[in-house]
Amino acid sequence: MASKETCRTELRAAVRHLSDRGLYSAAKWAAEQLMGIEQDPSRHTPSHTRFQRGSSSIRRRFRTATPAESSATPSAGVSYVMTPSLVAAEEYDYGLMDSDFYLLAKSYFDCREYRRAAHVLRDQTAKKAMFLRFYALYLAGEKRREEEMIELEGPLGKSDAVNSELLSLQRELSTLHKNGTIDAFGLYVYGLVLKEKGSENLARSVFVESVNSYPWNWSAWSELQTLCTTIEALNSLNLNNHWMKDFFLASSYQELRMHNEALAKYEYLQGTFIFSNYIQAQIAKAQYNLREFEQVEVIFEELLRNDPYRIEDMDMYSNVLYAKECFSALSYLAHRVFLTDKYRPESCCIIGNYYSLKGQHEKSVMYFRRALKLNKNYLSAWTLMGHEYVEMKNTSAAVDAYRRAVDINSCDYRAWYGLGQAYEMMGMPYYALHYFKKSVFLQPNDSRLWIAMAQCYETEQLHMLEEAIKCYERAANCNDREAIALHQLAKLHFELGRTEEAAFYYKKDLERMEDEEREGPNMVEALMFLAQHCKTQKKFDEAEVYCTRLLDYTGPEKETAKSLLRGIRYARDVEHFPP
Repeated sequence: MASKETCRTELRAAVRHLSDRGLYSAAKWAAEQLMGIEQDPSRHTPSHTRFQRGSSSIRRRFRTATPAESSATPSAGVSYVMTPSLVAAEEYDYGLMDSDFYLLAKSYFDCREYRRAAHVLRDQTAKKAMFLRFYALYLAGEKRREEEMIELEGPLGKSDAVNSELLSLQRELSTLHKNGTIDAFGLYVYGLVLKEKGSENLARSVFVESVNSYPWNWSAWSELQTLCTTIEALNSLNLNNHWMKDFFLASSYQELRMHNEALAKYEYLQGTFIFSNYIQAQIAKAQYNLREFEQVEVIFEELLRNDPYRIEDMDMYSNVLYAKECFSALSYLAHRVFLTDKYRPESCCIIGNYYSLKGQHEKSVMYFRRALKLNKNYLSAWTLMGHEYVEMKNTSAAVDAYRRAVDINSCDYRAWYGLGQAYEMMGMPYYALHYFKKSVFLQPNDSRLWIAMAQCYETEQLHMLEEAIKCYERAANCNDREAIALHQLAKLHFELGRTEEAAFYYKKDLERMEDEEREGPNMVEALMFLAQHCKTQKKFDEAEVYCTRLLDYTGPEKETAKSLLRGIRYARDVEHFPP
């Protein structure tokens, strides 16, 4: 890993270069990482570091590997440094172009008048001006495509509208690429065009060229990551060693559901970027996918204390609060984001979750639809809206929402799971099973998915009890929080006449209920079966213990226990004193 001072110097330069080219998302990301590096106390007073205060507590509390333990993570090795020659080349490039033309074009660009900006730069030949012209034309085409989609099909409908600038951009950028007269930023636009045209392999290689030439453009890394849908594709990339590569690998591991590997990478990066809110949010995302909700909640609370107007990733926090049924905390979060920026897709999703928890599903759907008007590719909104339609028993609308989600990201296990649920509600277990299998393939450590698949196997149409048992066993090994798997395993083994196996799982279920101090019909059922089983096995003392515990209940189980207890004592007397 490069030194803190090297990273700081590179990021400061990157923020200026990216902002000057209109790559604002990448510039914001770079600036956030710049502030994530610990400042030298000898150079800065406490007032300069107030943005960072308190962040390290999360790192100390949830760190799972020390730097020594993270040795398996490859170090970044050689670091790119903004050398004087590179700075000189930048200034020389600037000198070749008419700076007044560039300033005018950049002003139009910032006002989202993309075609005017491109027109101003039509005769400019400097690489920086040519990039801005290409990028402005690309964005102009995207803007017009979105307008056509709304005009033709409505804000949430499908449309065949395409970016009309892609063909001309591809021709011009392809020529420059072949001639070797294109810089890293031009390569980034060329990669965007190729990706839109469906040339994914070529787009991947062009993005690799771009990040190898200029590694601080996080937007290029993000686009490259979307093209690495398998670990094989990721490993095949010929990337230069640079500390930015570690950010890319961590993000890629996250998307490939390699959550433990992603955590190790992010904790390695925290050695340098100790106060990075981005890294903390990504750690929370990995913990969320591992269903460690307590840790996720603590991290997001700390993030909000450090950055109270943050909206990015807060929709994930709202999902955690929803799952934990923290009504007051979710209400406070929804109010907070509403006051900060109510027309952000994340804000709409948070408010939608709030109304869903209140049971107002129609109003929840309204906010999810609003989020999709703001961003039609907002994956969480499609999935969550599908969940709401399931609650409203509107299965056809739910299926449509889930299908739109998997069209956007075929690796979204929640949408596949939702499709399975919807088809199960429609009494179509074969279809449901197909979708449950897809979801469990993508998220094999989620007990809920295995349980859903097992219940599908149990349906009257399928009645594949052996397969159901295998699924429940996988669920039991995946930290079944809902405590369903053990009880169902016991019942299925009993149904198949395997009393020993049934007794084994009833005992395990009983032990778990005792540890968690839970009462209920499952405990009564377990005690009743174990009492009968022990009596049959002539383990009279053990059977008597279970019966005695049943006497503490009121209702028919108490009378059954009394009768069973009399039978046990009689059988024991007969055994000791035969007639």
